Amino acid sequence: MTGTSCQISTAKDHEHVEKLSTHAILFIVALAIITLYELQLVLLPFVLAAVVSYICWPLIARIVAATHLPWALVAALGFFVIVGAGALFGWLCGPPFAREIAAALGDLQTTIAQLVRGVVGAGPVRVLGQQMSAPDIARQATVALRDALATPRLIALLAGTTFGAGFGLMLTLVILFFFMISGDSIVRGLIRLVPPGHRTLVTDHLLVTLDPVLRRYFIGVMAVVCLAAILAYIGLGLALGVPHAIFLALLTGVLEAIPVVGPIAAAAIAGVVALQHNSSFDAIVGYGLYLAALRLTIDQLIGPILLGAAGRVHPTLIIFCFLAGGAIFGIVGVITAVPIALVIRTTLATLYDESPEQMRRGSSPGVTR
Repeated sequence: MTGTSCQISTAKDHEHVEKLSTHAILFIVALAIITLYELQLVLLPFVLAAVVSYICWPLIARIVAATHLPWALVAALGFFVIVGAGALFGWLCGPPFAREIAAALGDLQTTIAQLVRGVVGAGPVRVLGQQMSAPDIARQATVALRDALATPRLIALLAGTTFGAGFGLMLTLVILFFFMISGDSIVRGLIRLVPPGHRTLVTDHLLVTLDPVLRRYFIGVMAVVCLAAILAYIGLGLALGVPHAIFLALLTGVLEAIPVVGPIAAAAIAGVVALQHNSSFDAIVGYGLYLAALRLTIDQLIGPILLGAAGRVHPTLIIFCFLAGGAIFGIVGVITAVPIALVIRTTLATLYDESPEQMRRGSSPGVTR
């Protein structure tokens, strides 16, 4: 009887511990979601650095295995290669592009007048009951724009945004350096947050299954970046003849890695250069058609198909994750939405003892169709 009572007591203790562990996990997940929502802007440098370092880890591991050099040395060299490549790109392509932007903004009234003339023609048009020519419209638009930009609140906002962007870039580089050198210790620290009874499941099953899924997804992102750059050069350089097409195409490809926000910024920058070069009605229509074709091709067709195939999920889930992540968490949500969805799917597949492929088809190991 004593042995039976001990067994019953032990079983109840295990059940209590399991329930407590489940409740603790749910509490931690809820707390993490609330924290991420409140700190989404603070997390942006960490997310960008984590993605870049995660992509670089396999290459660093191969170099370390082949050369037997210390990991820290190889990672530091890789970091300086990344920073040097970015600095070289900015040094070669930045000044010509800056001159184009300065020329467009330096004579803003002429730029607006050319744009209006390209849309409505050289003759006067009726605006709000008044006959106005293209120079008149440009003059009033320039005055209104300058008055809006001269407000102290907007000047402070622009100055704060510029300072914040520069500080964020430097912070991202610092975090990237630490992530590349000591990423394994950071992962081990995160694993310690998991209850001890579940750590074996995470390290031996979940991470082993999740790692190739995430790597395929990020390889798909790199493929989309390259494809966007190629299509942008075909449209801007070969079809429209826009100056600095190579730089604009590379910029479009790089910004494509930041869904939603990146393409908008790339389109705005390319549009300024294109209008500075040719502001006729045909050129405006041509750029509009190019932009619509590029965005539909990358955002709604090729991008979701490539990323869905890389992550073994349906393309509509990719689109939904981008939109939902951006609506809830902003830029951080857009970047992390699909990886989080892949983590959830892989975790459920591990807990249900199913492969991700079986979950995608909706079948179980013992069910055939």
